[in-house]
Amino acid sequence: MNRMLAGLALASAAALMAATPAQAASTQAPAKPVTAVKKQLVPGKGVTFTERTTIDNGRMRAIFVRSSGTFQFSKSGIAASAITGKLNIKASDLGELSEGSLFKSLTKPERTIRIGTTSYLSGSIWSELLPSGKYWYKAPHGPPAGFTGMLGQPLNIIEPATLKTLFKNAKPATGGYTGKISVRDLRKVSAYYRASSPATTSAKALKAQLTWKLSVDAKGLPTRLVTTVPGSVMAISESSREKMIVDTRYSGWGNKVSIKAPPADEVTTKLEGDGGTEQESVENLDLFNLLK
Repeated sequence: MNRMLAGLALASAAALMAATPAQAASTQAPAKPVTAVKKQLVPGKGVTFTERTTIDNGRMRAIFVRSSGTFQFSKSGIAASAITGKLNIKASDLGELSEGSLFKSLTKPERTIRIGTTSYLSGSIWSELLPSGKYWYKAPHGPPAGFTGMLGQPLNIIEPATLKTLFKNAKPATGGYTGKISVRDLRKVSAYYRASSPATTSAKALKAQLTWKLSVDAKGLPTRLVTTVPGSVMAISESSREKMIVDTRYSGWGNKVSIKAPPADEVTTKLEGDGGTEQESVENLDLFNLLK
C-alpha cells in the first residue's frame, strides 16, 4: 500500500511539472447554502479549512495527504488563497528512489500562495528545483494548491457557480445535503478544478461521477464536505474498487483575511531542473510499476 501511495504522489508531481510553466434540518430548501455562502463573499473576509485525503483500494485504506489553508474572498468568489499540503509518506516508501534528493523532497510540506490566477510554490519538490537564494516559484495560471492539491478536494464550494451546480440535483440528508456531479460537468463550471487537475482526456473519466455530502450549520454555512472520487478519475487506476475520499472541514467564515504574494526578491520564474535530468526523470518515470 505504501508503494501505491508513493507512486500516486510521484504521478501527481510528474503531471503538474509537465503542465505548469449546528446542523441544518433535512427539510431546508437546497438553495439555502448557496445563498448563505454568497452572502459571505465580502472582500477582505475569508474562511479556513483542514483536509484529509484517504486512498481506498477495496482491501486497505490509508491517509495520503493532509492539507490546511485559507481562502480570501472577492465579491465573486476567491481572491487569494494560502494552502499547505503534506504527503503522508516517508523516505522509506520511495525505495531506491529516496537516494535522489528530488524524490526525497516529496516527504516535505508544500506551500502554495495564489493571488488571482498566479501561484507561488514553495517547499517539497520545489525546494530542490529553485535556484540558490530563491524560495518561491512563480507560475502564472498555476495550480491553486500545488501538486498535492491534485489529490485534494475537487469541489470548491466557494465558487458560486460550482455550488449552484451541485445543488441542482442535491438531496436533503442528515445534517445537510448529498449529491453527485460528473467530471465533465465539474470541468465546465469550476475554474478551480480546471486549474487544480491535469486535462482529462479519458471518456470514462469524464463520465465518472463524484459523490459528495455537505454538512451545514444552522445558518446554512458549510462545515464539512466529503467527496468520493473514483480511481479512474485519478488517472492511475482503472480499478472499480479504488477510490479517493477527501474530507474537508470549514471554520471561521467571515474572519478577516489578508493574503499577499511572497517578497519579490524571494521569487523566481526559473527552475534549475528546467530541461535537466532530474526533472526529466520525474516526467519519464514508469509510475504504474510503483503500484505493483
